Amino acid sequence: MGVAIEVEHLNAWFGSTQALKDISMHIAANHATAIIGPSGCGKSTYVRCLNRMHETVPGARAEGRVRIGDLNIYNGTSATQVRRRVGMVFQKPNPFPTYSIYDNVAAGLKLNGFRDRRRLDEIVERSLRQAALWDEVRDDLRKKSGSSLSGGQQQRLCIARALAVQPQVLLMDEPASALDPISTGKIEELIFQLKENYTIVIVTHNMQQASRVAEFTGFFLLGELIEFDRTEKIFTNPADKRTEDYITGRFG
Repeated sequence: MGVAIEVEHLNAWFGSTQALKDISMHIAANHATAIIGPSGCGKSTYVRCLNRMHETVPGARAEGRVRIGDLNIYNGTSATQVRRRVGMVFQKPNPFPTYSIYDNVAAGLKLNGFRDRRRLDEIVERSLRQAALWDEVRDDLRKKSGSSLSGGQQQRLCIARALAVQPQVLLMDEPASALDPISTGKIEELIFQLKENYTIVIVTHNMQQASRVAEFTGFFLLGELIEFDRTEKIFTNPADKRTEDYITGRFG
């Protein structure tokens, strides 16, 4: 089993407040890894450090070694290069409201100067198929805006937009928390399909979701990685009492 992301001694701050404390974690390629823990424990900060979004917050900084494939992302690599390799899907779907469905998917490619119309058409179709949305929108690609879709469709559109630039890694920060159960089921089904071609890191408050979709799980608490192991072991035989207390609902 290959390693897609190597994180060594990662620390992150918001101003003088330390949000992540010495995180080390090797994330397996072509698997889903869930990040769980109570609110404010550093889950979202951690995934935002994996594509250099953390530093976009005024006064925020990160230190440590994060390697994605052959790229050491905190060693002189531009944030643009990093984000070509690492796509991100947020908690709340954020399609560009005035863009058509087609232009939403093609946005990242066009931003990078991609102009081949025939190739764009192929990539838009492929990305929408990968996001299990093509059959629902194929007749409305240029007629409807991204914001005209339902919440679940908007989230899959955002996944298609992230996939269009062909990243190696897909980060998902609570991707289904704003969705109804049917849409949540579609997103989870999608994660299973995407693992064949992408490495997925998903932040979730929903422990049942973590146990359904992820082969590996990391439990964060107060900015520290308390435990990281195969999901089955984390949920049935955790090594740390704090993990057990969180999973059994004693806090969080």
